[in-house]
Order: sequence, then structure tokens, then C-alpha cells
Amino acid sequence: MEGAAFDPASPAAPFAQWKNDFSRTFQYYLDRSTPHTTERWLGTLVTAVIYVLRVYSVKGFYVISYGLGIYLLNLLIGFLSPKVDPELEVMDGASLPTKDSDEFKPFIRRLPEFKFWYSITKALCVSFLLTFFSVFDVPVFWPILLCYWIVLFVLTMKRQIMHMIKYKYIPFSFGKQRYDGKSPTASSGGTMD
Repeated sequence: MEGAAFDPASPAAPFAQWKNDFSRTFQYYLDRSTPHTTERWLGTLVTAVIYVLRVYSVKGFYVISYGLGIYLLNLLIGFLSPKVDPELEVMDGASLPTKDSDEFKPFIRRLPEFKFWYSITKALCVSFLLTFFSVFDVPVFWPILLCYWIVLFVLTMKRQIMHMIKYKYIPFSFGKQRYDGKSPTASSGGTMD
């Protein structure tokens, strides 16, 4: 079977061509959206509101929502965690500073912001599509799922915050840092006699 790699006359060729074109176009717009962080997150917020309204209007699909919540919690932990966890891996090179005398190393996320956004948006879209199939509407007592998810969220965030405190890192930066040239130990005014 030499030359059986791709036959343009086969019935699957138009579908393969369409799939390839769609994939390239989708990737093009995805790449163009990268620098527009605020607009991307606003779009995801709109998607989340649409999903919540759909679940509220049909009064069902709570198991899908619970699974979505667990997945989003898992993504959040990846977003807040350092790429190299000092508890799990001993690195010769880059790691978080554990003492004040250690060299400053920037915080690098395990899950970058763009992948975090993309995964959340994709999960919301898939969950929304699943709400159109009644087979996924499993009857459950939703307050139990909500309470269990809240307890899981609180315990997980407590553990993550304790990890941040122990290894002295903050996963967020607010704007560009400015240095005024003064050392932090210098006195703020007056002369020393």
C-alpha cells in the first residue's frame, strides 16, 4: 500500500480539508486574542452567565455543574501554584526563595494565564452543550453538592494559602514595580547626629 497517505479523491478529503481550514482559522483568532486579557475574561464571564442562566432555567444538570466546579477548582490551584513546587522537587537552578537572604526569582505559574482562561472557557462551553442532553440530567439533591463543593473549596484554598505563606510567594503582581532609589533601611527624614 504505497502512496496511501492522502488521496484527494477520497470521500473524506473535503472533511479533512475543512477540518484543517477550521483549525488554522481558530488558531489564528486564538493567537490574536492573546494580548486582549480584559476582553477575553469578559467574554468568559458572559459565557459563565449564560451557562448559569441555562442551568437555572431548566432547573437541572446539577451534577454537570458540580463537575464543572471541581474542574475549575483544579484549574485555579494550577494557576496559583508555582511551576516548581519546593515541597515536591529539589531544584539545582530556579526555585522559590525560602529565606530573606535568597536571591529573588520571579514567580512562574504552573498553569499560565492564557491556558487557564482557555481551559475555563472550553469547560464552560462543553458544560453548556451537555445541558441539551437529558441523559446528563441526573436527579440529585443539589444543596448537598453545593455544601460539599464549598467545603472542598475552603479546605483547598486554606492549604494553598498556607503553602504561599510558608514559601513566601504571591501569585499576583499589580502593575510595574517602581524603585525610587531609596533603600528600605534609610531614615525617612532628618539628620543623624
